[in-house]
Amino acid sequence: MSLAKSRSADTNALIRPLRSLCGLTQEQFAAKLGVTLVTVNRWENYRAKPMPLASRQLKALLIEISHSEIEADQVIAYRLLEQYFPN
Repeated sequence: MSLAKSRSADTNALIRPLRSLCGLTQEQFAAKLGVTLVTVNRWENYRAKPMPLASRQLKALLIEISHSEIEADQVIAYRLLEQYFPN
């Protein structure tokens, strides 16, 4: 598998845990990111990968959660940031 494909797979693997961390349905998560429900569903099922803008939004959402007042959410957000956005 090429590096580009492994990176997109990594990003796809982030979607469901991040959505769960937010406590949102696919529809609510889609609205939060400004995409369609179908798009979120395709991401979660590896049928499409997030575009660069959506990836930046996902990272921004993780950064926002990492500043949450809930320590457990902070820990999870930091771990996801390190795993999917190591730069």
